[in-house]
Amino acid sequence: MTDSLTKTAAANPPINDTRKAELLSTEVEHIDITKFDARPIVEAMRKMSFTSRDLGRATDIYNQMLADPECTIFLVIAGSTSAGGCMDLYAELLRNNMIDGVVATGATIVDMDFFEGLGHKHYQALEIPDDDTLRSLYIDRIYDTYIDEEDLQNVDHTIFEIAETLEPRPYSSREFIRAMGKYLVENGKKENSLVKLAYEHDVPIFCPAFTDSSAGFGLVKHQVDAMKAGRPYMTIDSVADFRELTDIKIAAGTTGLLMIGGGVPKNFIQDTVVCAEILGHEDVAVHKYAVQITVADVRDGACSSSTLQEAASWGKVNTGIEQMVFAEAGSVMPLLASDAYHRGHWKTRAKRAWGKLFA
Repeated sequence: MTDSLTKTAAANPPINDTRKAELLSTEVEHIDITKFDARPIVEAMRKMSFTSRDLGRATDIYNQMLADPECTIFLVIAGSTSAGGCMDLYAELLRNNMIDGVVATGATIVDMDFFEGLGHKHYQALEIPDDDTLRSLYIDRIYDTYIDEEDLQNVDHTIFEIAETLEPRPYSSREFIRAMGKYLVENGKKENSLVKLAYEHDVPIFCPAFTDSSAGFGLVKHQVDAMKAGRPYMTIDSVADFRELTDIKIAAGTTGLLMIGGGVPKNFIQDTVVCAEILGHEDVAVHKYAVQITVADVRDGACSSSTLQEAASWGKVNTGIEQMVFAEAGSVMPLLASDAYHRGHWKTRAKRAWGKLFA
């Protein structure tokens, strides 16, 4: 018994709070697209070649979406740009009616945005010791960014608390994320949260792989505790996600996609066109506009196995108004978003409030 306790103690040494505080000393500062005007540099890049010209054309397409009075715009996010400094950028797009819906990974919405909405922070990793040392300090690493694991566990528990308050039935991720937004309105610590602003502006957020995040831990605990107590529990219905997002596509008509990364969110939003056809709405148009910013190479399938041109063969997007930008999104999204913000097409856009479609 003594030997077993000694092994346990060795495997879980006490946290060195001084060292932990030292590593978590420099917060990530999210970029503010309203504070600088990127139009001159984007216009200059448009006259260059390679990725610079691609970005210039992608920015033109996004501005076309904003200027088109019939266009509903979806922001589609995969990857870790929210943790890396683009979180307020995405919130600013929503706040200023520059997007009408969001499809994202659970990590983007829960582990990053909701996480900061509760008052927690992401930190720059100015020094990266070995990852076993980070584990012993309860520090999680995303490339050169740190998260306090104890703060992330607070997110898990908060998701559990929210689930405990809901009627035990199936929910789409949109419904549950709306409940998260309501929680932040009442208890949040950050004004510029995408989840909070989405609740306030009736902008729906979908996470097709919702439980692949801290939400999963909280929801599993909710389910297990309910099963032990012999009571019903809530669940996440991914089929309802697909149906609801397709309902928006059918009602919206003209649509544009601003996609960061690829993966499940990219395929999920594109597939709404095919789903609408299967439901008998053969008059539903493909997505008219599409921009994708990614570093993934299609040759190994990491680009969701398709460029936007390839997706056209599946009847998902229009080949005429699309642009791939092969770049790290955190380095180019601030330019694209700032350009669009300062051109101001959003100022005369009608507000869609697609969340009300399910009221």
